[in-house]
Amino acid sequence: MASLDKPPVGTSTVKWRFPSVHPEGRKFVAIALVVTFIVFWFTDLLIWPMLGITLFIAAFFRDPVRVTPQGDGLIVSPADGLITMIERVPLPRELAGPNALGDQPMVRVSVFMSVFDVHINRTPITGIVRQVIYVSGKFLNADLDKASEENERQYFVVEDRNGVRVGFTQIAGLIARRILAFTKSGDMVVAGQRIGLIRFGSRVDVFVPEGYGVNVALGQRAVAGETVLAARGIANASGVAQ
Repeated sequence: MASLDKPPVGTSTVKWRFPSVHPEGRKFVAIALVVTFIVFWFTDLLIWPMLGITLFIAAFFRDPVRVTPQGDGLIVSPADGLITMIERVPLPRELAGPNALGDQPMVRVSVFMSVFDVHINRTPITGIVRQVIYVSGKFLNADLDKASEENERQYFVVEDRNGVRVGFTQIAGLIARRILAFTKSGDMVVAGQRIGLIRFGSRVDVFVPEGYGVNVALGQRAVAGETVLAARGIANASGVAQ
């Protein structure tokens, strides 16, 4: 029997650490700092607003460590934010067909990211990236349903070792102006791995395959790489029929 006076062999304590800034955002932080110093050189009246802007940019591109739940049949959230929609919908044409997710409607779970949320996106399952499709478009409010079809967006399809495919979409928002992908078709990814970034407010849609139950509810906050959005064989917490 393990002693209660000390932790099991091979374990250690975990300490909180200040989130790092993702490399994609460091150049923006550097630009903001340079502008701040230039402003300070001429006048100190705007130093505090400029420092505030610099801190906001650094916070926007923060890249905290995440601990992803382990186990087969789990779909984790690819984004931080608010669960705003859970509904069965026809698949977008980019994700339809035999080489993607099929032709039947699927349950879509939408996660809305405000400018205060972490904007690093992560893959919801472990597997091989089968598709990465970028589509240019508008910059409507990402919270609108029609943003799924009209906004700038990027589609991913990842297939796990059992042949189950999960599709998800990065959707630009009202003030978002660039969607980035860190992976390409054919790459092997691990659940919770960083796969992309959307700048300044946006949304991610996840399409839940048949046989999986939704594990979140409307209004719940999701944490990228940690919150289980859906799991194989469970009853739907949302009440959406599979």
